[in-house]
Amino acid sequence: MKAKGNSLTKTAVWMLMGLLILGLGGFGAVNLSGNVRTVGTVGDKEISVDNYARELQQQIRTIESQTGETMPFQQAQAIGLDRAVLQRLVRLRALDNEADQMGLSIGDENLRERIVEIPAFQGINGGFDREGYRFALQQSGLTEAEFEVSLREEAGRTLLQNAITGGVAMPDAYARTLVDYVGAKRSFTWAALNEVDLSEPVPAPTDAQLQTYYDENTDQFMLPASKSITYVLMTPGDLLDEVEVSDADLQKAYEDRAAEYIQPERRLVERLVFGDQASADQAAAALEVNGTTFEALVLDRGLTLEDVDMGDVAAQDLGAAGDAVFTGDVNDVVGPVPTNLGPALFRINGVLPSLNTTFEEARPALQQDLAGDRAIRQIEVRARDLDDQLAGGATLEQLAEESKMTLGHIDWTQNSDEDIAAYAGFREAAAALTADDFPKIDQLEDGSVFAMRLDGTLDERANPFDDARADVVAAWTADQVSLALHAQAEALKPELENGADFESLALTPTVQTDLTRDALINGAPADMMTAVFDAAIGDILVIDGDNSVVILRVDAIADPQESTQNQQLLTQLSAQLDQQLGQDVFTIYASDVVRRAGPMVDQQAINAVHVNFP
Repeated sequence: MKAKGNSLTKTAVWMLMGLLILGLGGFGAVNLSGNVRTVGTVGDKEISVDNYARELQQQIRTIESQTGETMPFQQAQAIGLDRAVLQRLVRLRALDNEADQMGLSIGDENLRERIVEIPAFQGINGGFDREGYRFALQQSGLTEAEFEVSLREEAGRTLLQNAITGGVAMPDAYARTLVDYVGAKRSFTWAALNEVDLSEPVPAPTDAQLQTYYDENTDQFMLPASKSITYVLMTPGDLLDEVEVSDADLQKAYEDRAAEYIQPERRLVERLVFGDQASADQAAAALEVNGTTFEALVLDRGLTLEDVDMGDVAAQDLGAAGDAVFTGDVNDVVGPVPTNLGPALFRINGVLPSLNTTFEEARPALQQDLAGDRAIRQIEVRARDLDDQLAGGATLEQLAEESKMTLGHIDWTQNSDEDIAAYAGFREAAAALTADDFPKIDQLEDGSVFAMRLDGTLDERANPFDDARADVVAAWTADQVSLALHAQAEALKPELENGADFESLALTPTVQTDLTRDALINGAPADMMTAVFDAAIGDILVIDGDNSVVILRVDAIADPQESTQNQQLLTQLSAQLDQQLGQDVFTIYASDVVRRAGPMVDQQAINAVHVNFP
């Protein structure tokens, strides 16, 4: 009973704090008036207007805090939030009604103990503050009687739920079966056969064989749906010959970007700060005398190396510690030296040498950048005129003849990513392009502009045999290799079953010991472990993989061990299953309680509440 009491107290605290937040945080935004006091009844219990409005507003605010965006009430209604809140309140009041009929409640003394233990009602001396209790409830819009009734009802619901779920337990066999399934182990020997292991190479296919294979597997040689698109494109590079950049402009750009071309030496540093000089001196001495490490000092402080990593810094970034750090060598621990946070040890992890790029060295890059920027601006200016020409009836071909736009054509598919289709903006526009769209100028991510026209579409279709011939040859050969490998492995199977070992059959075996179902084996077929666990000891399996075949012998089956890990898993899984079953049983019970309580909802009262939401 004590544990249940503590749980109830915690629940009451959170409920109270939620009410206080709502009361202090602007519950007045929903201001109801008139004689409407309830939105419905459930058995002998009422659902008050204030409770419904308060719960609905709290749910809206919860979503707003999660998304960081304001949620209008219309949006809350669109996602069914109002109905979910009403359904929850109906269920709670039905359970309150059921608890009352059963006489489940806590006595006055227990109620008093719970109230005085709530931290929100305690004064500065740690004792119950009667005036603070009254004031907190007043601020949340509750009377003492209302709050105490709510505590009693919640206690009744808790007792009822514990009574329903307390004795529910899933049979141990279920959890044990799951643990045994997860913990089972197999030992086996396997070898892979590849094309190079074939006793005879696969002969070259005849035209008739290829045609037959193509006819029987046409779905492997399909061309995707495509759009035939004519486009015009102008890139910044097309206008570079028209752009002039003076030496003065280049010099100014160099000066503006001096921090990029002229950089002092920087160092990769970690800093461990101490609260006082004595602690710092003791840590430094431990490094020299006791053989400890910088990492150990960091861990002893409850920190990680990420917590003390400063990244790359210049000498001036370290203040008074700069000289000491920048005269040390890589892997040195320097200090303790003073910092604005206190004495600190610094570990030097790397040196980034100073950078001094002259104007002449930077000139080509500056020329390219400035010319490119100006070409983009020129394109933006010309784009308006080009768009006007298209709107006036000019064709893409005419634009290419009269401007520096380049005319092109592409059979675009969802997989196209070359030439103009390398631009994400073009791919997005091509995917949305229809025959009803007129060409218009759009800009791409590098400043280029383009316009496009849909000339036609083709649905998914079979690639003609002559065009697909190379793919047909590759697919036919792969199938024939797989069939030949499978047949070769099947021929070896009887010998292994009769006791031959892998080596005597010119196989290179790999031995696996005590593997579980989820083991991953590099180079093995994806379904190999499933086949292994479906087999018995001594079984010889032939498993087809991609471009290979595996021949395998099951050597041993190990039942799950009674290990500490498996016992912990069993305990955890049993608890989860018990909890889930109990929750499911209580959900069914609560649905029956609601049905028997016969809830009655006043839609006009609910509408009146909704009207007051912003």
